[in-house]
Amino acid sequence: MSQPSARLNFSTARWALLLAVASGPALAQQAPSGAEPDPVAALVGQLELEKYKATIKGLTQFGDRRQGTERNRRALDWIEAQLKSYGCTNTERLQYQFTEPAKRNPPAPQPPRAGGPAGQGGSTLFGKRAPTGVNTDPMAQPDERLRALNAEPTPPGTSLRENVWCTKIGKTRPDEMYIVGAHMDGIGWGEAANDNGSGTALVMELARILSQPGVETERSIRFVLWNNEETGLNGAYAYVEQRKGLQGIESPKGSGQYPEPKWLGMIQHDMMMFDHGMPVPKLDAAGRPVLDAKGQPVYVAPKEQRAEADVNIEYQATAKFAEGAAKLAWFFRAANDRYASDYPAAVGFHMTNTDSTPFMDHVPAISLRENERGQQIGAGWNPHWHQPTDLFSSYSDKDFLLGLNAAQTTLAAIAQLTGAKLKR
Repeated sequence: MSQPSARLNFSTARWALLLAVASGPALAQQAPSGAEPDPVAALVGQLELEKYKATIKGLTQFGDRRQGTERNRRALDWIEAQLKSYGCTNTERLQYQFTEPAKRNPPAPQPPRAGGPAGQGGSTLFGKRAPTGVNTDPMAQPDERLRALNAEPTPPGTSLRENVWCTKIGKTRPDEMYIVGAHMDGIGWGEAANDNGSGTALVMELARILSQPGVETERSIRFVLWNNEETGLNGAYAYVEQRKGLQGIESPKGSGQYPEPKWLGMIQHDMMMFDHGMPVPKLDAAGRPVLDAKGQPVYVAPKEQRAEADVNIEYQATAKFAEGAAKLAWFFRAANDRYASDYPAAVGFHMTNTDSTPFMDHVPAISLRENERGQQIGAGWNPHWHQPTDLFSSYSDKDFLLGLNAAQTTLAAIAQLTGAKLKR
């Protein structure tokens, strides 16, 4: 991991002032001179690039982890076993029924729009767009072993699905909780390394560090791995439906145990690693633009992580808890500014198509991503999205490091919000 860059000092005072105004003095306190070593820095310092990569690599052994398949169930078992091995032993599963939607006829072709063909999504403000979509062709995966691993389809009809989680119990406020989540299912006939092995590994790494002996938090933290995100956030919606009415209820009465502590915030992680910038014209050996069959330029993503790469922190401005979500997002921005080693963070007010959405009208909810989902990702900024090329081998250490910086951001923020301490 590289040393913190000069950008960490950029506008630190401004963010501290913003945070103090938005969140109150309790969230903006700084350790006085001569105080004990910062426990947040000590925890963040335990995040390691190779361990993060190893967890992603472990997830890829189950292929794309498509919901409803045996490989998806095996991945859930593996995740649960890993959480227990970290010391986060109070694992639980939430079961729900899911019905695969009936297949519909494809929509009729639409005329091209400015900036690219119809159906590509994204905003023309971000320049030319590369094609996007979900790969459903098994033969697009050249690796025969991986093609065979991903061959089992989702079964038709209604069948059982599961989410898995474990909980760090708060020492003094076990009845209050932050939810830290990511979806573990994927699609596209690849390994779902980035979408969403990168987010799943992030949540697992935070569970590992915060579950160590000697780490205490005042409030509880739940580390959740959702299923059925790719089919419409079904796992997260099922959690909200089944457990929102259980918040803060002591059970059994007088036990001091809270199966569902009161939700204070929900933080989702979805696609953490690839921020190479907008598609650029593909050039031939002579440096000339490559044209498609219609004579139009072919656009491809740049090969290297862009110098302006950042962690996108999003909230939804139209949510019932938008004000609280905005404060939470800026708190995470300040945590990144102080504790992340390489990449900055940016805050946006449009959150879409990820598992924080079911929570946003019940609790302040934010998501962390590699790009802006509603514009950049939808405009083809990540050519591996839902494709056979979403493989561990498709990403460089610069890509993995962006995911690690997102982990640093969330760990730093959550440690502060829950009052994390290191016992001697």
